[in-house]
Amino acid sequence: MGVVTPDETPEARLKRLKIRAWRRGIKEMDLILGPYADANLASMSAEEVEEFDALLKENDQDLYQWVSGQAAPPAEFAALVTRLGQTGPR
Repeated sequence: MGVVTPDETPEARLKRLKIRAWRRGIKEMDLILGPYADANLASMSAEEVEEFDALLKENDQDLYQWVSGQAAPPAEFAALVTRLGQTGPR
């Protein structure tokens, strides 16, 4: 899934993921991923952080279709996409 550089601290990784969640290609995904990251990143397990990191590498158009229910997400992201869809744009 995601790639952790050997010199990246856990704190730096969370900060990087939060920035990536808020600075996407389309504003709709900023408004979905950003608040989710703000509310959840600090309490995520290492596996959940890894999954979120991998999700952030996906194309915004695909992500939006998955979250909005226009297309089914890949199995590895289904649970996370469901959680994202429950938060919705703010």
